[in-house]
Amino acid sequence: MVTKPVRDFKDLEVSRVARALRVEIYEVAKLLPDFEKFGLAAQLRRAATSVTANIAEGYGRFGYQENIQLCRQARGSVYELRDHLTTCVDEGYVDLVEAKKLDGMAQRVAQMLNGYIRSTLALKAAAPDGA
Repeated sequence: MVTKPVRDFKDLEVSRVARALRVEIYEVAKLLPDFEKFGLAAQLRRAATSVTANIAEGYGRFGYQENIQLCRQARGSVYELRDHLTTCVDEGYVDLVEAKKLDGMAQRVAQMLNGYIRSTLALKAAAPDGA
């Protein structure tokens, strides 16, 4: 398997999958009732955007530890997003099949973030100065 070199956060597979999740979540948010526009819909969009933004910001930081911390924040936003999806199901805004698909995407992003964090920790440990 040949992998493309990572030169930008957009080259990270976790970033691409998180972006696809964000696009899907924005579509769900558009379908929510008007009275949820500044409530649940906004929270869905913010959580989904937080995932991708934290991955990008972490990649752009100088040290490994900052990158790891921002990836942990991204992972927290994934779990927040999953809870919002549960609320959408409970309120009848999203059917169970769609919610399970989105939850599966979210779980995949969380797993990928765990892998990215592990690999970043390994790079940190291998660095001469442990930065």
